[in-house]
Amino acid sequence: MANRMRREALRRWAVSSVAVALLAALYSIIFRFSAQDAEQSGSLSQEISARCVEILGALSGGDWSEARMAGLAEAFEHPIRKLAHFSEYACMGILVYTLLIQWMKRGRGMYLLTVAWVFLSAACDELHQYFVPGRWASPWDVLLDTCGGTFGMLLCICMAALWRRLRAGRRMKAPTDCEEKGS
Repeated sequence: MANRMRREALRRWAVSSVAVALLAALYSIIFRFSAQDAEQSGSLSQEISARCVEILGALSGGDWSEARMAGLAEAFEHPIRKLAHFSEYACMGILVYTLLIQWMKRGRGMYLLTVAWVFLSAACDELHQYFVPGRWASPWDVLLDTCGGTFGMLLCICMAALWRRLRAGRRMKAPTDCEEKGS
């Protein structure tokens, strides 16, 4: 029993350490993106959009004109930017949930703390962005980021429920000693 408790404590610390390290890396990435001035940020978004359109063009047969590709890249830039926001914070929601579940009981308080953590992180990021030349703070981005973090947390909750259901199903289907010997 004591050995099992030690293994569980070690597992919690290991999972927490990995989650904290990945959160630190994610905060660094988010901070660096937010620290880019308007020109750098726009240039990066345009480049990513253009590459996505190139991939789509190649998948569709590769017969798109340069004008069509440029128009599509311009149209895709804003949604790709917002998808990046959502994805970054979905990862944050997963990592924060993973960290908190090691030390807190699953439930409404833990879920609210996860969402609050993501919300405050998004608000601080937008505040930081406000002081970067050519950038501004957007309450809509805070909302989008918080939705991304909530989605990440909900994904964890659903995956854990599915895992528990699969494990319970396997236990019920396992043959008993009597069934094995009687066959």
